[in-house]
Amino acid sequence: MSYFAELRTHWRPLAASTIGHGVGIGVMAYIVGTFAPHLLAEFGWTRSQFALLGTATLLTLVFLPVVGRAADLFGVRRTALLGVIYMPMSFYALSTIGGDFRVFIAIVISQVVLGIGTSTTVYSRLVAERFVQARGLGLAIMASGPAIVGAIGSPLLSDYIDEHGWRAGYRLMAVFTACLGVLALALVPSGQQPAPAARRARSAPRDYAAIARSRAFWLIAGGMFLCNIAAPLHGPQLKLMLLDAGAPALDAARLVSLYAIGVIVGRFACGLALDRFAAHRIAALSMGLPAIGMFLIASPLDAWGTLWVAVSLMGLSQGAEGDIAGYLVVRHFGVGIFSSVLGLIIAALGVASSLGALLLSLSLSPTDSYTPFLAASAVAVLVGSLLFLGLGRSGEFVDPAAEAAPASAA
Repeated sequence: MSYFAELRTHWRPLAASTIGHGVGIGVMAYIVGTFAPHLLAEFGWTRSQFALLGTATLLTLVFLPVVGRAADLFGVRRTALLGVIYMPMSFYALSTIGGDFRVFIAIVISQVVLGIGTSTTVYSRLVAERFVQARGLGLAIMASGPAIVGAIGSPLLSDYIDEHGWRAGYRLMAVFTACLGVLALALVPSGQQPAPAARRARSAPRDYAAIARSRAFWLIAGGMFLCNIAAPLHGPQLKLMLLDAGAPALDAARLVSLYAIGVIVGRFACGLALDRFAAHRIAALSMGLPAIGMFLIASPLDAWGTLWVAVSLMGLSQGAEGDIAGYLVVRHFGVGIFSSVLGLIIAALGVASSLGALLLSLSLSPTDSYTPFLAASAVAVLVGSLLFLGLGRSGEFVDPAAEAAPASAA
């Protein structure tokens, strides 16, 4: 099947994964900030209290491997169903809260726990199962779901809240996520879930022991971990870092916009490249780009052109990351335990991000400068990106269920 024919043939799973992921737990990153000023103004909550929301993401480290395993055993539709039902309910619950911050954060935590089935760990399985020639592009499209919803929906939601209030905004989100979540489940092709015999052939101790023995797993997990220690610099700290590097406020804002463009370009450029060239080389190149950017920002050079190049490289790599993890996992582990492995990899990213936030805080405390953390992160990113080159020499992974099948048949 030709490259674009594969996109036409498998449009349903691609649409299901993109829509489901777009209105799932990932969209929270794009809408929380829209509600924040209204909640703080009405209830008198502090920004430091609101910053506690970041701790809720630590729960994903526990539950991502669980939902990944569930997706491998029961399929995407069954695994995502709870999240599709609960996310609208949670948005409606948020529309009814009073001024008790504990109630608010409890609902947000419940979204992470019960809505995690709508994450990329689950929905990317639809692309991994059916795409071969255009797998990289398919994963890029799927991973762009929350960003597309955020880019189009955030301004519209903000206007709606300004006119009708934040409670009406949460109710609108409840209706929106319910309708599109159900549409995503309806688009999942029938027969997607594994047969009962296939589930019985899976053994968690055997599968995870085989994953732990796999050289490819440790190379992917180690590379992703080291490259994501710098993750805090890609979020709210980005503008502050650029100001610290000498960029005027207006130029820093423009560079943040440039970063966002780089994320989109990097996502699709990497997806196309993965479909055409050696995946381990593309991974090493794409994930290593921020090291150059961080060294440039940490250097005494503060010209616009230097910062432009640095931010562009960081954005391109951040966009590529969403494609690379899923692509490498399905390439080296196949579909049978795809979500189980991907859940572990993404959990490792969360650990790295949390560690990076702690190290950044410790670094800023005595120096009030981003330079030490930038330099250390650049080294970590460089080492992590080089680990991906080792995937070219890793042996082929043998699915434990496939090995057990002949013995069972006998």
